[in-house]
Amino acid sequence: MATTNPSAVERENKDSRINVRLAPSQATLIRRAAEADHKSVSEFVISSAATAAEHVLADRRWFTVDDATWRAFEELLERPAEYKPRLAELLARDTQFVD
Repeated sequence: MATTNPSAVERENKDSRINVRLAPSQATLIRRAAEADHKSVSEFVISSAATAAEHVLADRRWFTVDDATWRAFEELLERPAEYKPRLAELLARDTQFVD
């Protein structure tokens, strides 16, 4: 996964703001975590939010592959689905998670 280059971010002008509302318990939690990580609250929130954003976007990025790899991938997609009796049985059962 691509990560943000810290030195590049440090050189970047930091003139953008994000305002958030949070419960007192959330503010306390964040403040305590920042202290435990030896960071200011701003540093902690920015690094945590940037890491979370990278994780969210990781599977939505543009990936490139060579022609042979693409053809192999397409062949896998074109294969007929294989019947799995145990999976069919499992999916046919009633679930406890849906009313």
